[in-house]
Amino acid sequence: MSKEQPNVNSGRASLLVSALIIVGITVSLRATNNMMITTMPIFSKDVFNFSNVSVGELTALTYATTFLATLLLNPRLESSQRRKIFIASIAVIDVSLVLLYFSNSISIWPIAALAGVSFGMVFPNLITSASLHGDHRAQMRLLAIYSVSLSLSLVVGPVIETFILPLVGYRGVFLAFLPMGLIGTAVSPLVRFPQGGRERSGRKTLGNRSLHASLLSISVYNVPFAAITSFLVIYAEQNYHVSSSIAYSAFIIFFASSFTTRLVLAVRPVEGLKIPLMISSAITVGSLLSIPFIPGFYTFLIVMVFMGIPHGSIFPFTTMMIARGTEPEERNAANSYFMAYNNILFMIIPVVFGYLSSQIGFHEDFVILGVISAAFIIALLAIYGNERKVFYRS
Repeated sequence: MSKEQPNVNSGRASLLVSALIIVGITVSLRATNNMMITTMPIFSKDVFNFSNVSVGELTALTYATTFLATLLLNPRLESSQRRKIFIASIAVIDVSLVLLYFSNSISIWPIAALAGVSFGMVFPNLITSASLHGDHRAQMRLLAIYSVSLSLSLVVGPVIETFILPLVGYRGVFLAFLPMGLIGTAVSPLVRFPQGGRERSGRKTLGNRSLHASLLSISVYNVPFAAITSFLVIYAEQNYHVSSSIAYSAFIIFFASSFTTRLVLAVRPVEGLKIPLMISSAITVGSLLSIPFIPGFYTFLIVMVFMGIPHGSIFPFTTMMIARGTEPEERNAANSYFMAYNNILFMIIPVVFGYLSSQIGFHEDFVILGVISAAFIIALLAIYGNERKVFYRS
């Protein structure tokens, strides 16, 4: 027993250190990322008088460059190379915040692209870092902690922006988040990367059925969330005639619900994913279909509480699918392809949603999103519903 105890203590200490690093860098960078993604649309519309279509195109550009970095660059680099670019990318994000403060209607486009590339080299590696522990329980805990950190950052960021926006305006918000970006820069050298040269990517990883199932699962929620990220504030302003800061507070409600859901999942993790995933999907579809019938802003906030539940649950479910269904040497590639697919959604959906909103209106748009989400969950059940490996720990 005396020989085993140091190993136990060392393992616990290692897990604690890993958790603290993941929390610190995830909260700082995801809060900054979310601020940029949600603020650039309303900033470009109110300050530069962009149309809804141009707002969607700006958001799409950010996700397009993120997609290219995630799909074409990150999976092809060795671990040591990714680590260097990872650290440099976070520093570039800090520079982008300063550049956005001085931006105009022309320069905002290359700045958005630069930030997109940088974020594309950050988040796949954070997910991989959280899943590197060999012990299954430690791995699940770190993935849960990573998911909770994501939601915590999405509460902290909107709270900060809601309070400082009336004081400093949209330009000032970008500089106000610079300290958070600098925290990410300081912590970045401590993030764990895979050791050795055993990683692989390519056709075998792309053919993984757990990866395929995770893509269908995340589509249930990220198709509507891609539209919500870009147009929630604009919709609330136009439909309920509230100020920008009050409209932005809807994100606080939304992400607080998401955070609470992920915290519950971290404390009481689920082994079987099928039933919880069905419940989350039903909440998503029902909430989207109800939006056209919401009479006032406060009722809208209640619906945002419900929308936050699947936002908090579906992402952790899909990362667990990948972690359970892939080998460690292919996990970076799988996570990169997973993130690249999500960036495709966030690249296409805002443009389509922005165009449709100008043609048929926001209300009809949300109904269409509800139908699409329902189609994805039906497809998931039809293709993978009987595969135990996808939904349960083998």
